[in-house]
Amino acid sequence: MAQEFGDCFRDATLRLDYSFSGTATEQSIAVDALSSFDGWYGKRRRLSSVPVEGNGQVIVRNHRDTTVIYRQSFCTLFQEWQSYPEAQQLRRSFENVCLIPMPKDTVDVTVQLMDNRRQVTSSLTHTVVPTDILIRRHPRPAVPYTVLQPAADTARCIRIAFVAEGYTKDEMPVFIEDARIAVDAIFSHEPFASLRPRFNIIAVESPSADSGTSIPLRHEWKTTALGSSFSTFYSDRYLTTLNIKQLHNTLAGLPYEHIIVLVNTAEYGGGGILNFYNLSSTHHPRYREVVVHEFGHSFAGLADEYAYEAEQIPMYPHDVEPWERNITTLADFHGKWENLIPAGTPVPTPMPEARSGKRSRGKKRQAADAEQIGVYEGAGYSLKGVYRGTPDCRMRSNESPVFCPVCRQAITQLVDFYTKD
Repeated sequence: MAQEFGDCFRDATLRLDYSFSGTATEQSIAVDALSSFDGWYGKRRRLSSVPVEGNGQVIVRNHRDTTVIYRQSFCTLFQEWQSYPEAQQLRRSFENVCLIPMPKDTVDVTVQLMDNRRQVTSSLTHTVVPTDILIRRHPRPAVPYTVLQPAADTARCIRIAFVAEGYTKDEMPVFIEDARIAVDAIFSHEPFASLRPRFNIIAVESPSADSGTSIPLRHEWKTTALGSSFSTFYSDRYLTTLNIKQLHNTLAGLPYEHIIVLVNTAEYGGGGILNFYNLSSTHHPRYREVVVHEFGHSFAGLADEYAYEAEQIPMYPHDVEPWERNITTLADFHGKWENLIPAGTPVPTPMPEARSGKRSRGKKRQAADAEQIGVYEGAGYSLKGVYRGTPDCRMRSNESPVFCPVCRQAITQLVDFYTKD
C-alpha cells in the first residue's frame, strides 16, 4: 500500500555501512556502523518499489506491522569479485554503504544479495531505532562544491555528485572543467538531452595529496582522496576505489544520490555499478565515451551489449531472463522492448548483411545501426544465447554515437519513475 514520504520518514538520511564478505561460493553480510545527516536526496515517491531489480536490495519494513515502506536496488564490487579466480582461493571483505531516508519510528532493515539466477543467496535483517544514541551525526559538510546544473524542480529531481580523485588543491580548476566535459557528454545523448532539467548536478572538490592514481603494474602508488587504483582484481585496465566509506564521508551532508568519481589520469579505465558509483579516468582520448557508457551502468542499470570473441563469460544463464532492460535470453522477453520491434521482424533477428563484418564503419553507419531494432544475438559477454536490441549502441561500443531506442526507452522509464507522479 502506497504511503506518503512524511508519514514514515523525516527529511534526513540514515547511512548504513555494511561489510560484504565471502568466497566464490559463500556470502555473509555484517553491520559495520550507522550514521546520519540532514536532508534526504533520494526518491520521495514509489518508496516501496524499484525500477530495476539489481543484484542486491535494501528493504525497510515498519517494525510494528512489517509493511514495506522503502526499497532500493544496487549492485556491488563484491559480487563481481566472486566471479574472478581469486575468489576460488581467498576470502575477502568489501565495504558497502546504503542510504535510506531517516525513519520516524523503529524499522527492520533487510539487506539481501542475489545470484545470476535472481535467487537470494544471502540476507541480513537488523532493527534500527532512530533515537539510538550510537547513530553518529555527520557534521555540516566541509568539502567545497560547485553547482554545475540546478534542477528545474529540486523537489522532483535526480541528484548527481561528481567527486574529485587524484586532483591536488591546485588542480581543482582542472577537475571542474573535467566535470563540465562529462556533463556535456552525458547530456548530448538522448534521452538525457531532453530530460536534462530533471537533474541537479554538483562537483565536489575533494583534494588529494598526490596528483594521479595508483598503477600497481608500474609500482606507482599515490596518496589520493579515495585511494583509487588500476589492476582491480588483477585486471590491468580496471580502475576502481574500494574505499566506499571514505567516498561517502566526503559526500556526507551534501545533496547527492548518484556518484560519478573522476580520476585524474590519462590511462584508459573505469567502471560503473548500479546505485554504487561511476568511476572514469578523465584525460584519455576516450573519456567522453567511457563516462557516458559507465553512467548507463551506474544510473540506469544497463548491461554491456558486447560479446567476447575469445571466451564466453557465463554471467547470464540462458534459461533465466536478465533483470537488465537492454538484454534478453528470450527466457521471458515480455516487458522488454517487444513494443519497439517493427511488425514482421524475425526473432531472433539476423544481423544486417552490411553490418556483419567490421564494427567500425563511420558515425553515420554507427548511428543507423543503433536504430535497426530487433533481437540480435551476442550480448552480455556471450556470443550465443544472450541478445541485444540493435546491431550497435553506446552500451556496445565506443564508436556508436548514440544510445539505441531500447536503451533510450529504459532510461526514460527510469527517470520518469523517480521524477513523475
